[in-house]
Order: sequence, then structure tokens, then C-alpha cells
Amino acid sequence: MTEAVLTKKIAEHVTLVTINRPDARNAVNGDVAQGIERAVNETEKDPNVWVVILTGSGDIAFSAGADLKAVSQGGGAALGTQQGGFAGFVHRARTKPWIAAVNGVALAGGCEIALACDLIVAIDEAAFGVPEVKRGLVAGAGGLYRLPRALPKAIALELIMTGDRLDAKRALHYGLINRLVPRAQLLDKPSEPGGGP
Repeated sequence: MTEAVLTKKIAEHVTLVTINRPDARNAVNGDVAQGIERAVNETEKDPNVWVVILTGSGDIAFSAGADLKAVSQGGGAALGTQQGGFAGFVHRARTKPWIAAVNGVALAGGCEIALACDLIVAIDEAAFGVPEVKRGLVAGAGGLYRLPRALPKAIALELIMTGDRLDAKRALHYGLINRLVPRAQLLDKPSEPGGGP
């Protein structure tokens, strides 16, 4: 069985955490929530880890949010943890910076995971959104209060009320993301010219 979350040291003081469910658009299920919480615990305890990069597997999605199949089968409570909330992450206190390396769409809970990170770097094709309203739901994992802090109020309310997406170029323009990079540079070392996170 493939691990739902992969953790790998990619530089002397940098750990990469990857949500590894590309066939499910990296949707969060119980395994993902437990895996991300474990990654937070491990990186918090390791003095040699100074920064953590969080990304998704594949070329389509950073994360499409909650695994609705798991929710429909009665597994909704497993999508969060007591310490971290949704995905074991969005409400978790941390002492080390986490950078979201957004490699595709970050929707619903996936957008909320990115918003819970300290910095966001995205590829040109990325998009952000909280489409819960289109299903009669609310973005209850932080989107309702983090989006208005990260974006101009009118833009944030538009996303929350319409469920529409914000493309990466507009996200950069409004300050939601820190840097926009070509896909090939998403995980480059920060010290490299034009590099990613």
C-alpha cells in the first residue's frame, strides 16, 4: 500500500512533505490527516529541520480538499485530528515555517491547507478557491477567516460567496501568494536565481 504522506529531507535544513494521493487529486482522508500530523510532530522535534515545504503529488492538484467518498462512507471525523484540526494541520501550532508549494489546484480544504502555511509559492497553472458554497457547505477549516486576511475584503468575499476560483496570476497580484514560478522551478532551492520556495 502506498503511503498517503511522504516525508523527505531535500536539503540540509529543509524537509519536503508530499500529500501522495494523486489519483484522488490529493484529497484528504484519515491517512492524510494522520500523515501530516506525524510530519508536523517529527519536524517540530528535529532541530536540524528549519523549514518545511508542503506539496501534492502529480501535476493536477495540490489538494482538492476533503475526500468526499470517505465522508459519504461515514469517515468525516477521521479527516481531522485533535491537535491539528482538518488534515492534522490547519489549526496546529508550529514553531517552524511551512511553505505551500502549490503544484495545481488548491480547492476547498486544499486551499485552507495552503492558507494555513506561512508562505505560498505556486505554479502558473495553479488556482485557488473555496467552492463549498456551491454544495451548500461552508469553508470551515479556516477559509472563512484566513481568506479575508490574505486578500482584499471584496475579493475574499467574492470567492467565499460565489465559490469561484482565483487563478495564480490574480492570486499573486492580490498578495495571496508570495511567488509564481514555472512548474520545473517549484521545488528549486531558494538560493538559486529565480528559484522556488
